[in-house]
Amino acid sequence: MEKDTRESPQVLPFSHGIGWLVKSLALLRQQSGRLLLIAVVMQVILGLTRLPLVGFLVILSVPALSAGILEAFDVTRRGGFPGVNLLFRPLLSGTHTGRLLLTGALVFALGIISMSLVLSGSEELLDPELLSRIEQGDLEAVSQLDPAVVGRMVLAFAIGVSVSGTLSYFTIPLIWFGNRKLGAALTQGLRALIVNWKPFVMLVLGLFVLMIPVAVISAVLFSWVGAGGAVSVFVMACIMILLLAFQMLLFGTQYCSFRDIFMPEERPEPPTEEDESQFVA
Repeated sequence: MEKDTRESPQVLPFSHGIGWLVKSLALLRQQSGRLLLIAVVMQVILGLTRLPLVGFLVILSVPALSAGILEAFDVTRRGGFPGVNLLFRPLLSGTHTGRLLLTGALVFALGIISMSLVLSGSEELLDPELLSRIEQGDLEAVSQLDPAVVGRMVLAFAIGVSVSGTLSYFTIPLIWFGNRKLGAALTQGLRALIVNWKPFVMLVLGLFVLMIPVAVISAVLFSWVGAGGAVSVFVMACIMILLLAFQMLLFGTQYCSFRDIFMPEERPEPPTEEDESQFVA
């Protein structure tokens, strides 16, 4: 879906950071049920990453799936009705598909390299059996590690996610909405993040403030899981919905920041016939 995007990113003041958060909340509220359903389907797909070959293909597809979520926010902004099928539209878009899959390969490789550099020299992590148990979610295996090694693992994961997220933040929407090639999208996206550091500082602060009650509520709910039976199922469902809503809020801020920085002002578009017919419940 090609849009009219600026060749050079616009430089915005501090206040836009909070503005992106407010706009994202408004979009999420506008079509909360449909957007959360898309988030649930996304999580189900990401759960396939545990499978050997399929998992790798899913990892490569993450940028395309993310573009689908951004497309859902775009449809919502135009007054349409975002359906689950939008999640898969970038995977079936011809030229965009190859670029988005290549983006997935790039950010995955750089994320792994950055994590490997942080974890280099940790002899405990060279044990294949121990690594296998950790990958399977064995908490006892993690408890056997030296606390310093665990700290390095957390740091490595945070750095890997930060590197991948920074590289793909504007690269994905520039490829999908702006029809940019990977090199141009990557260069322009990184430049936009650098020149707009002020509003992004405000955005991070705003997200941190919102994350505090989310974490507190999740912790309180999690303490009730031990009740067992239907109560535990209900509580876990509430936690999942809360976390998915926060995740979609992040996608919403990504979409809103991209629009303000790269897309010129345009008159509101009425929902198209295609939008209205998509996944009507």
